[in-house]
Amino acid sequence: GSLAVKQEGLRFVEQELENILIPDLHGKQAKFHYNISNVKVTHLQLNFSELHFQPEHFLAFHINNGSIGVTFQRQLLYWFFYDVGSIKTWAEGVNIHTLLKLSRDQGGRLKIANMSCNASVAHMHTGFSGTLRKVYEFMARLISRGMCYLLMRNPVDKHVGSDYSLLSDPYVTAESIDLDFKGMFFPLRSENETLPNVAPEPLLRETERMVYMGLSEYFFDSALFSYYRAGVLSMEFVGDKVPKDLEVLLRASFFGTIILLDPDVVDAPLTLKLQVTEAPRCTIRPSGTSISVSTLLNIFLAPPDQPLILLSSLGYLTIGADLHFTKGLREVIKQLQATPSPSLASRAA
Repeated sequence: GSLAVKQEGLRFVEQELENILIPDLHGKQAKFHYNISNVKVTHLQLNFSELHFQPEHFLAFHINNGSIGVTFQRQLLYWFFYDVGSIKTWAEGVNIHTLLKLSRDQGGRLKIANMSCNASVAHMHTGFSGTLRKVYEFMARLISRGMCYLLMRNPVDKHVGSDYSLLSDPYVTAESIDLDFKGMFFPLRSENETLPNVAPEPLLRETERMVYMGLSEYFFDSALFSYYRAGVLSMEFVGDKVPKDLEVLLRASFFGTIILLDPDVVDAPLTLKLQVTEAPRCTIRPSGTSISVSTLLNIFLAPPDQPLILLSSLGYLTIGADLHFTKGLREVIKQLQATPSPSLASRAA
């Protein structure tokens, strides 16, 4: 009896998936209009499926090495660029393991009290038709090639790497999904040397747009710390690399020191060495973002084939840079929202 129930249950699942009705998706974002319609499941194969019961109140459903194909129509409009066509995508090596906890509600009806689901796909294939088919196929090859090497810890350049692994399980609500990534940089030559995270977590208050990303001070501080530990924040300006106006100003400022030197070195080129003495820090406020850098500036004369002659050491300098970009970005967003946008149908006509 239980075997017959399992077989009927699997057959019911297959039929429901094949005949599932997916509503059309359409909308606009500023000047971008989209319409996704006629979503259909064209192929479904559950090679190794199993439905069984687990004590105490669980119903387990497993799909191993399945495959599914989906087609849909697309209409995209951005300014004067209009694209229409179809997309066919299919997945192979689909593995789904779902565990349902069954209980009853206050009226005595059967309900699902809790559900866990683990899913993976071995291969994805996508075919395009329409006006921009060649462009999509080229982009798909680039994205697929990049995703083959996608890791949670990746080098950014020859000095610094990034770690964007998840800190916790995704938090899902009826309207959103929150992903909490580490968002940390580290020096490649000492990957275990990291900056402690004492920055407050970013807080997102708006919910109107499709995707929001919050970056804390730690994201920027860890990047600055990593480059500092990699030794790439020190700069040296030699000879012609020193701006002419600055050279004239420095020679006038240290004229008394230079005139007392050996006449053979008086006209020697200048050398400036700017050394960052500690890791820069970033501060994010509602009014904007600022970066504070502590440096040591040494000024030398560099006579040919002779040791450098120190003219001055300016000690420890603190350089602050204020980046006021949030107000400008907000104004751009408000301007785009205030601009009336014609409908997709009228623009397409």
